[in-house]
Amino acid sequence: MSKQDSELDPSRQAEIQAIFEKAGFITELGIKLVAIGPGWCESRLTITPRHYQHHTFIHAGVQATMADHTAGGAATTMLKAGETVLTVEFKINLLRPAVGESLRCKAAVLRAGRTLIIAESEVFAQNSGQEKLVAKVTVTLAVVQADINEKAGN
Repeated sequence: MSKQDSELDPSRQAEIQAIFEKAGFITELGIKLVAIGPGWCESRLTITPRHYQHHTFIHAGVQATMADHTAGGAATTMLKAGETVLTVEFKINLLRPAVGESLRCKAAVLRAGRTLIIAESEVFAQNSGQEKLVAKVTVTLAVVQADINEKAGN
């Protein structure tokens, strides 16, 4: 992670790292947290054939998942103790077919309210040393109590 991480409380850094390491689907895809700071988060994914759709472009679902999860990391940097976020809506614009060896996603909080956080993610495909913006995603996240899983009976 970058030196800018020092702006975040160490316990918050650990919490966001755990969000990436403990989410089964995220680890299955191979998405890794690479940097965080107040109001932003960055992740990376090394592409393998399992990430392709039938035309061998990187699947839109992979891009959407990466953008959503990275936005959740950015939003988490803005929370009070005992809070977490859940995505309630997102909109993805796929700007061009995603081709490359890896994806990089940078998410930033646009507005952090008391009950909703709006974030924006940009997904870049890195191919042969060049990087192209392939998707832009707006994510709305609800701020909820961290013990929501217990309250839901899970």
